[in-house]
Amino acid sequence: MFEALRKKETYSRFWKSFKFGFYCMTHPLDGFWDLTHEKRGTYAAANAILILTIFVRIIRLKYTSFMFIQVYWEELNIFLYIAGVLFPLALWVIGNWACTTLFDGKGRLGQVYMGTCYALLPYPVIQIPLMLISNVVTLEEGQFYGVLVVISLVYCGLLIIAAMGQIHEFSAGKNLLFIVVSLVAVLIMIFILMIFFSMIAQGVAYFISLGREVLFRM
Repeated sequence: MFEALRKKETYSRFWKSFKFGFYCMTHPLDGFWDLTHEKRGTYAAANAILILTIFVRIIRLKYTSFMFIQVYWEELNIFLYIAGVLFPLALWVIGNWACTTLFDGKGRLGQVYMGTCYALLPYPVIQIPLMLISNVVTLEEGQFYGVLVVISLVYCGLLIIAAMGQIHEFSAGKNLLFIVVSLVAVLIMIFILMIFFSMIAQGVAYFISLGREVLFRM
């Protein structure tokens, strides 16, 4: 009985925190403040929003009209496609947290992750009806579809900006400055990772050629 009550409370807590994401969409300043400072958000709901975003990003390839998206399935690597969301997200969270921590940012790493995931909610909310719309509009009416796609991405970007400002308790100017600094940090991390993996690839190639040479001489 107690186990059932605990599961029910856990589910209720998850559902309330998930629905709170819609409040953050319409009231970003109050919403993202309460999300972390008033403990209205949960990692479970943040993970669910992230999974939903990735899921919608995948299914839109199949269910969006071919007039707007052309997919070459034989060339599509689904794991790389998923990594196209997770990898930039991870770099952004680490970069923003690392930069803001050095300058009295109040947010913790987990809070930056949670706020960013909640800010992604407009993407599935807008993209799901867009998949249906794309199959009934004509190519001439497709400009409306394209505008809404851009709006979904811009909306997410604006919510991320609002989330970071509330989480770190920065002023508007300081928040925008560190958004730019965080993006620069992401680019630097990408550059370092490219060099790192390039060195590994060269090292592996060297030892493979060395092994082949040894085997050839034997």
